Amino acid sequence: MKPSGRRVRSLFIIVGLSMLALAGCDDPKYMPVLSPQGPVARSEYYLILYSFIVMLLVVLGVFVIYFYVITKYRARPENKDYVPPEIEGNTKWETIWTVIPIIIVIALAIPTVAVTYKLVKPPKVEAATTAATGKSLTIDVIAEQWKWVFKYPAQNIETVNYVNIPAGVPVNFELTASGPINAFWVPALGGMEYAMPGMNLKLWLEADHPGTYQGRSGQYSGRGFAHMTFNVNAQTAADFAKWVQTTQQTAPKLTQQAQDQIQKPGLLSKPLTFSSTEPQ
Repeated sequence: MKPSGRRVRSLFIIVGLSMLALAGCDDPKYMPVLSPQGPVARSEYYLILYSFIVMLLVVLGVFVIYFYVITKYRARPENKDYVPPEIEGNTKWETIWTVIPIIIVIALAIPTVAVTYKLVKPPKVEAATTAATGKSLTIDVIAEQWKWVFKYPAQNIETVNYVNIPAGVPVNFELTASGPINAFWVPALGGMEYAMPGMNLKLWLEADHPGTYQGRSGQYSGRGFAHMTFNVNAQTAADFAKWVQTTQQTAPKLTQQAQDQIQKPGLLSKPLTFSSTEPQ
C-alpha cells in the first residue's frame, strides 16, 4: 500500500489537473448551461448555483465531522486497551441529525418549486414589441428521426433543423414527436422538455439579444441521435419580420414528396425552408 503522504499528493495532482482542464471550458459554446442567454436559462442557472452551494456546504460539513472523529478518536498507544461504554440511543443527537436533513430538503425544495412555477408561463409582452412581432409567436415542434421540424402556424412557414425567433420576445414552443420520445433542449436559453408521440407539451424560451444558439436532443433516440441538432437564430424584430416576408414570398411550398422525405428516418444534408406548413 502507498504511504498516506503519496496518496494525498496524488489526490492533489488529480484535482489540480481537473481544475486546469475545466479552466479551458470558459467559452460559452463548451458550457452553455453556465452561460445563460435568456431569462429562463438565467433563472435555472441561479438555481443551479444555489443548489450547488447548499450541497457543497453539506459535503464540507460531513468531511469536517469525518476528519474530526478519525483524528480525535483514533487508536493510540495510551488507549489501546480502551473499551467504549455501551450506549443505547441519544435523544439530543438523534433529533439533530434528523432535523438537519429536513432543513436541507426544505432549503432546496422552496426555491426549486418557486422557480419551476415561475417558468410555467411566459411573461406578458410589452405593447411595442407586440406591434412589431404580432400578438404572440407560437412554434409547433415535431421531433422526427433524426431531425427537428418547426412550424409557424400564424406565418404559414416551416423550417427543418433551424428556427428563427425575435430576440427579447417570449416564444411558445408546442412539442410533439412522430417517432421515439425526444427531449428538446437549447442549453443557452433554458432547460429541456420532452417531445412525445400523441402529446402536446409546452415550453417557452426567450433570447436576450440576437445570436445563434445550438439546440439538440437530450434523449437518446437511435443511431442518428448524436447528429440531431439545430440552430436557434435570434434576430431583431425588424430582421425577423423581414425574414418572414421574404420566406413567404420566395421559399418553395411544402410538397408531399418533401414531407415524406422529412418523415423518413435519416439525416438531412442541409436545413430546409418552406412557405407552407401543409403539403400542397
